[in-house]
Amino acid sequence: QMQLVESGGGLVQPGGSLRLSCRAASGVTLEYYTIGWFRQAPGKERAGVSCLSSYGGDTINADSVKGRFTVSRDNVNNTVYLQMNNLKPEDTAVYYCALGTDWRPCQGTVGESYDYHIWGQGTQVTVSS
Repeated sequence: QMQLVESGGGLVQPGGSLRLSCRAASGVTLEYYTIGWFRQAPGKERAGVSCLSSYGGDTINADSVKGRFTVSRDNVNNTVYLQMNNLKPEDTAVYYCALGTDWRPCQGTVGESYDYHIWGQGTQVTVSS
């Protein structure tokens, strides 16, 4: 069973930056898969943030983070990143990476949680003064 591991979260001031990493503990090559980034705050539904299509496909960002977040893939290190700039308090959440299903999310929008089926444990991002 494939397992994803997120890292890079922490406490940052508004306007600051963080870079999250997503790695496959199983050693599966991530560039073969569509990767989504989701976030979930307490009492709120898990929501799509950004995604990166497999096989060199384009990236998609939710309106709430467009222009501030960038998802990228480092094939040499088999890692997917989420660069988060100009962070705002409303970005505070647990952030997850996930593998897309066979019917290919990340087509115009990030998609919903049910469009992804393998998840990491999450990493906490807190934006506060």
